[in-house]
Amino acid sequence: MNQSLENAIAARANLFDAKHQTGLRLFNGFSEGDPNLVIDLYARTALIHNYAEPPDRGAQAVQAAQEALRAHLPWLSCIIVKTRNGRTAQEKNGVIVHGTAADRRLLEHGAWYALELTLNRDASFYLDTRNLRRWAIENLRGKSVLNTFAYTGSLGVAAQAAGAERVVQLDRNKAFLNIAKASYTLNGFPIDKKNFLVADFWSEISHLKRARTGFDCIFLDPPFFAATAKGTVDLQKDAARLINKVRPLANDGGVIVAINNALFESGKQYMQTLQALCADGYLEIEQLIPVPQDFIGYGQAEAKGLPADPAPFNHPTKIAMLRVKRKITPPLIP
Repeated sequence: MNQSLENAIAARANLFDAKHQTGLRLFNGFSEGDPNLVIDLYARTALIHNYAEPPDRGAQAVQAAQEALRAHLPWLSCIIVKTRNGRTAQEKNGVIVHGTAADRRLLEHGAWYALELTLNRDASFYLDTRNLRRWAIENLRGKSVLNTFAYTGSLGVAAQAAGAERVVQLDRNKAFLNIAKASYTLNGFPIDKKNFLVADFWSEISHLKRARTGFDCIFLDPPFFAATAKGTVDLQKDAARLINKVRPLANDGGVIVAINNALFESGKQYMQTLQALCADGYLEIEQLIPVPQDFIGYGQAEAKGLPADPAPFNHPTKIAMLRVKRKITPPLIP
């Protein structure tokens, strides 16, 4: 284990920043030596994910990882272990095993993002969409943006950092959007409460449609599966339905950024879904945005080791940018 982790750290040497303020995937065990272990870095906090079942099977590797991290990254101030199959919520959300306090923010592409690393089983900030946040910062100046299923709002924060004219963050969970607001505060962005919508996706999109509200960019990053009284999200079955739901809100020439993290849906299947949507000539697949290589890992694991081959995407987190062409209709309202 120690040698595998040492190799992983060495492979990412060019990603470390001098002040240790950024985030990256430090070790992807699936491709780099231990399929039960993943290690992420958030500023000076290392987060060890134990995916073993039962968890005790991964205990030795977790302990070895802690020792190696302290030896090779002496500037670490905190190490957290999240046990995916833990017995308690605390074990799943994360237990501090080194240091006393986790980092509360990280810096990426010049923007600050607030962190709550033990908020839930996730870490409040997704590292696999780093390239998408960079695209947002480089392309959304002066644009109107809707971030659906916003979670803690990182895609919307990136759009705000770009100088977007308006960014609307939509999520059912107020606590998640409060973290988005904390990110705004870190960056000195003004907080307009009407642009933070604590609401159900299905009903709020219908409301925006009735109001003829239009956006130049719509981020669609739903969970794999979620059900409410208003509707059900099932990425493996209903990706097209979700895209069609937000499609009327896209301005002519705007983009829908569709993200599908369904592990059991192949990239080929997802592309067929997108191509079918584009058949009417009013949507076009403009580009696929890759997941960063550090997140995937620098080992030799092949796609056949995954439940489904993600190609032509480079990871099961499949990110596609769809350019929208609208029929001639009265303009939408900004």
